[in-house]
Amino acid sequence: VAALERQVFDFLGYQWAPILANFLHIMAVILGIFGTVQYRSRYLIMYAGWLVLWVGWNAFIICFYLEVGHLSQDRDFIMTFNTSLHRSWWMENGPGCLVTPVLNSRLALEDHHVITVTGCLLDYPYIEVLSSALQIFLALFGFVYACYVSKVFLEEEDSFDFIGGFDSYGYQAPQKTSHLQLQPLYTSG
Repeated sequence: VAALERQVFDFLGYQWAPILANFLHIMAVILGIFGTVQYRSRYLIMYAGWLVLWVGWNAFIICFYLEVGHLSQDRDFIMTFNTSLHRSWWMENGPGCLVTPVLNSRLALEDHHVITVTGCLLDYPYIEVLSSALQIFLALFGFVYACYVSKVFLEEEDSFDFIGGFDSYGYQAPQKTSHLQLQPLYTSG
């Protein structure tokens, strides 16, 4: 549900890199659920591997919005693959935000959408950071779950006892006591 919510808001902000990552995450979650329902440990192991990448992606998102290192939201258009100047949907639609268009700006020619945003209860970078932090928390929980359940499934596969196949006394072929010749049976009818 959290990934679907994030996907919707990334679509609204035209952020193509997060849209692609969210789509892959939703597919991995579906495969993880399928692996759990169908007792397939390989799907759960794949899901756990994806969650490692997912934590890395969300850590990058946190660093991007907090502008850690050389990352800058003003000059790096990583989230849109350099196709547009769109930003997070939360920039204009955050809780309590008042949006005012700026008509007389020298940037108006480059970006048809020059605005000022004031009065936000929580600025959009922090909303994005909180969303990514929630994703990391859920991914860590999912990773532990996937590892535990796949371990249980693998142990059950190893302990499966075929009917009379792995008994403690070993396999003994049935003994033939006599050599009877089989005769066809005729019935009247």
